[in-house]
Amino acid sequence: MTDRLWLTDFKYDDGAILAKKTGARIPLTLSLANDVFTWLTFYVAAQSWRIWRRVEGHKLPTIAFYPDKPRPWYFIWPVMHVSGTKLIDDISKADIVMQFDDCTETNNEVPAVKEGARLVNFDCHDVSKSKVAAAFETAAGYNLSVDPTTFTGRMVEKSELNAAHDGRVLEGPLSEPVPGKTYQVLVDNEIEGGLVEDLRCCLVNGSPVVVFRKRRPLDRRFLNENVEVLLDEPRNCYSEEEISVIERFAKEMRLDWGGVDCLRDRNSGRLYIVDANKTDMGPPVALKLSSKLRATRRMAQAFGTRFAPKKR
Repeated sequence: MTDRLWLTDFKYDDGAILAKKTGARIPLTLSLANDVFTWLTFYVAAQSWRIWRRVEGHKLPTIAFYPDKPRPWYFIWPVMHVSGTKLIDDISKADIVMQFDDCTETNNEVPAVKEGARLVNFDCHDVSKSKVAAAFETAAGYNLSVDPTTFTGRMVEKSELNAAHDGRVLEGPLSEPVPGKTYQVLVDNEIEGGLVEDLRCCLVNGSPVVVFRKRRPLDRRFLNENVEVLLDEPRNCYSEEEISVIERFAKEMRLDWGGVDCLRDRNSGRLYIVDANKTDMGPPVALKLSSKLRATRRMAQAFGTRFAPKKR
């Protein structure tokens, strides 16, 4: 689908922009206008990479997506262009075929592909919050989820759906949990300045490559409205054992490419993986342009090294 049809992904709905695929609502505010402008600066830079690759001539590998194609605001879009990967429509001829669908649960039937093609994310069928919690508990050996009918104290209620950003803190136990919601440990990830910090880890072939330190006010902890984002290295954010936990988690989720949200509890020091996304957007809007470019280059290098088959 061509770039000029991006707007068909959205529609106006009662004072907000509705993403048709996921149902996510984006309020129409001045902040949104600023985010769009900021994103466009990165888009222009990414387009320059894309044009340069066309001028110099694409080499192998080729990549195709199924059932959907990513738009430019998904991280895979600039990464594939920077890596020199050529986007083609014919799935049966692509060297790399990536399963790409924003839905929480997906039908990952493999289309007809050529022999030796690298399949990405086709084994990752479910990124619901319950699935994430179960995979994390297997990988880490301690619990994220709680039973809301017996748990005493503060906990988090979230939608099972991808990209809902509807979490809220409740006091347990609850007599009537809400259907379609999941309940988790409240991780105290507050840092100095009245902010909370998420450690967004981007994966290639199930291993951490870059980390975005995403910071927002405590009272807006569940919203994707960052006041500061810093680019960092996995080894600066996680111990060796925690990196192993993230890799085991990715293996449990069958997540080859994507992003996982990690929170560090300031009291216990424990790391929790609370979300996973196989259609990762990024880099975050609040990140400086220079850091966006560095993060994209790092991801592109890892993408080419770990996913591209050897030239014949």
